[in-house]
Amino acid sequence: MEDSSDMVDKTRMLLEYYKYAPTRGVIEKADIVAKDSNISCGDEVEMYIKLDENGKVKDAKFTGKGCIISQASAAMLTEMIIGKSLEELAKMDKKELLDALGIPLGPVRIKCALLSFKVMKKGVLEFIARKS
Repeated sequence: MEDSSDMVDKTRMLLEYYKYAPTRGVIEKADIVAKDSNISCGDEVEMYIKLDENGKVKDAKFTGKGCIISQASAAMLTEMIIGKSLEELAKMDKKELLDALGIPLGPVRIKCALLSFKVMKKGVLEFIARKS
């Protein structure tokens, strides 16, 4: 069982990502752009991914609005995917992002936490389909 100071630290980390997301922004001429929202709560995420000449993520940014969990999750995910190949992104499991968040989430908050993951997967799979 986690102690309360660990939970406070994780919550503080999420708040920092929400307030000062280093990857918040737009990439002009991004190779992958995808957007989605949670209609139940109004959270929105748009993700921009720029690939290098080897098909690896050179840069990733996001814009959006919503709760701390959805926006912090998007910030964390955009950092996590830099340097990964399209194949790695296509195979990436949502557990990796949920583990990075590090807090227990109920069924409603899981949708918030995974919105950016859903957007990333959608963009990557659409890009791969267009290139095939």
